[in-house]
Amino acid sequence: MMNNANEISRKTKLYGYIGENAGVSRFSAILNKMFKSNGDDAMIIPMNIRKDDFYFTLSNMKKSHVEGAVISNEFVCDVPEILDEASSMVKRSGMCDIVFREGEKLRGDIYGTRVLSEHLKDMGVAKIAMIGTSPHARAFSFLACGFHISFFNDNLEELMRFTQDVELKDADINRLAKGMHVDLSQYDALLDFSDMQSLDMIVVLPGLNLDMKNEKEFSALGARARELGASYTSYDDILEKLTNRAYKAIKGK
Repeated sequence: MMNNANEISRKTKLYGYIGENAGVSRFSAILNKMFKSNGDDAMIIPMNIRKDDFYFTLSNMKKSHVEGAVISNEFVCDVPEILDEASSMVKRSGMCDIVFREGEKLRGDIYGTRVLSEHLKDMGVAKIAMIGTSPHARAFSFLACGFHISFFNDNLEELMRFTQDVELKDADINRLAKGMHVDLSQYDALLDFSDMQSLDMIVVLPGLNLDMKNEKEFSALGARARELGASYTSYDDILEKLTNRAYKAIKGK
């Protein structure tokens, strides 16, 4: 059990929270509080890593004493190529946000998208507008049972390939382009998984508007929501749920 001074012993299981701004995120503090309150001899350490150093850092974890790591949003698409073993969801989506060291191998999985799906169900969401074809969009599409999703993107051909790749038949696909006036009030929620720098073509947003950007990342959806006086939910806004799921994943590994 961790003592009151939070000292690390040789038996303490160490985990990392890897991100460009990991040190300013509340993620590690919340998870460490959970470890302590449950009497776990474990600690997660925020690791501020630049983009250029990410591959080297995660690869070296294979020969370290660190048991695993939670990956911040900006790096999740860089993880799969480093893994030795990956869950089916990681393989199908192309992203990974939690890794565990097993011997000198790294095994990866997805937990954050599951949290997002559960959050939307808790909010009573049924009808969703989703923007983008990124690995985040793929992961959510695979977990979208129970939701009715309309797909939006600035490139229709890319969107058609996406719906085919995730094996969606008769998908409702829609184009977003500068100069359009798009009203999304008919939806319960909007998910933005795109890299679009502006969503000015959206003139009416639904009641819930979400992406998985942390507070240090630029969010086109967050900017548009502020302009329209609409709600916006980021990665940091569901941090309690994310840390709860991460804790369960760590305890169950």
